[in-house]
Amino acid sequence: MNKEWSEQNKRMQMLIKKADTFDQGKDVLFGLRNDLMDTLLSFKKELNREDFDAMPFMNADGYHSKNIAYSIWHIFRIEDIVAHTLIKGDDEVLFSGNYQRRINSPVITTGNELVKEQISDFTKQLDIDELYSYAADVKKSTEEIIRDLTYGNLKNKVSDERKENLQTLGVVSTDENAVWLIDYWCKKDVKGLIQMPFSRHWIMHIEACLRIRNKLRK
Repeated sequence: MNKEWSEQNKRMQMLIKKADTFDQGKDVLFGLRNDLMDTLLSFKKELNREDFDAMPFMNADGYHSKNIAYSIWHIFRIEDIVAHTLIKGDDEVLFSGNYQRRINSPVITTGNELVKEQISDFTKQLDIDELYSYAADVKKSTEEIIRDLTYGNLKNKVSDERKENLQTLGVVSTDENAVWLIDYWCKKDVKGLIQMPFSRHWIMHIEACLRIRNKLRK
């Protein structure tokens, strides 16, 4: 793991544990997310359209077996679902911003169910500019939700009503590679969700993207 990102993540986790440093922890989280977003934005400047669909490690085990366009979709679909459907209980940005049509995505899911060539077949259809707009809007809206959280909110669990709503929306595939996400998220409290989809999840996938980018440069 990138040492700087790892240190920021550890510091954030330490700070949000205590009421008197909780707001400071939020600031560290936002700083980490800005740094990670800068890396994603650098791909837009450096890479051509075909590079976003390239899968140089298709047969490997790990996040680097995907491609960069998929990784961006996946990071922000998961964040959108968790922040809006599970934590705030309002409409996901994908729906409120009409992003499925704008991105030209054939799916509304996280993409966990897609494997190998299915991933590149999926991403070749996507409008990359609109995908980046979606990512920016999700990031902004999530951080507004986090800003409004109090230290006391951290132990809140996902309600049964919101879990049921998630299941009816169809945003998580019933495929065995995806359906586990529902219980995984719904067993966590708000603190646990901040520590995974909103921070560590970004790091893992963006590091995989860097590995892909570096391979394409050779």
